[in-house]
Amino acid sequence: MGVEYKDYYKLLGVSRSASKEEIAKAYKKMARKYHPDLNPNDPDAEARFKEVNEAHEVLKDEEKRRLYDQLGPDWQHGQSFQGAQGHRYANFGGGAGFDSSGFSDFFDMIFGNAGAGGYRHSSGFGPDPFGNFSARQRKGRDVEAQLTLTLEEALKGGKKSLTLQGQGGGDSRRLEVSIPAGVREGAKIRLSGQGDPGMGGGPAGDLYLRVRLAEHPVFHVDGSDVLVDVYVAPWEAVLGAAVRVPTLDGEVQLKIAPGTGSGKKLRLRGKGLGPAASRGDQYVRIQIRVPENPSPEERELWEKLAAVSGFNPRP
Repeated sequence: MGVEYKDYYKLLGVSRSASKEEIAKAYKKMARKYHPDLNPNDPDAEARFKEVNEAHEVLKDEEKRRLYDQLGPDWQHGQSFQGAQGHRYANFGGGAGFDSSGFSDFFDMIFGNAGAGGYRHSSGFGPDPFGNFSARQRKGRDVEAQLTLTLEEALKGGKKSLTLQGQGGGDSRRLEVSIPAGVREGAKIRLSGQGDPGMGGGPAGDLYLRVRLAEHPVFHVDGSDVLVDVYVAPWEAVLGAAVRVPTLDGEVQLKIAPGTGSGKKLRLRGKGLGPAASRGDQYVRIQIRVPENPSPEERELWEKLAAVSGFNPRP
């Protein structure tokens, strides 16, 4: 059976006189373009990725490149070359075993196959017997999960335990996460080596926890600012008052000026979300609440007030 000739220079898009630097630059560009992690479920890209690594494996090494160049572009005589010289290259690489599983027959014919005792590629990048990187050892995929925090947890930070469920209902595992103080909605917390396991001995991927802020029963979030509604009686709004107001740091006393209308916002600087040096603000929205069922005496007083007051809310 004939063996397809592969023009490694053409695969990398370089000339046959290209320098080592030009070959390395072209390889990095092509490897990024066809990397399986960037082209999931694309067998054509994966095949091209293997070819690009195969081409680089040969052309980056002066001796291998010289042997490859000796074959010439006409590969139809390749089998006769193997018959006469195949043994010469069977253990190329200083005697270290090398299994070119996943590489082309053309690569095997030039550089041989070290057999079962040789180093086997996995996927991606990893050390090989030539002291460089193989084409099939690969880091595990990064994983992203959602981490829901209360506003208080996001503001103060600290340790938080969470349970991750394995794919397909597999075994769960518990992790302790360090939450940075002042973390914001949408931020990502990286846990190194907690993603999917690597392939062929490659390192595990990373776990990225995307922060989501849970709804709060008291505060409403607007970026780094928070808003809280505070209810006052009509006479407090008219005469002024000092009321207790909740914040993420605990209650504070807020002075309401006389004549404060419903819907007016008062600002508490630095009482919002974010890191200590750049926290947002808290806005207190005044809401006037009236008695729903006044007593007969209260009703009489309201009627007297209505009779003597010249105030017109609808000028």
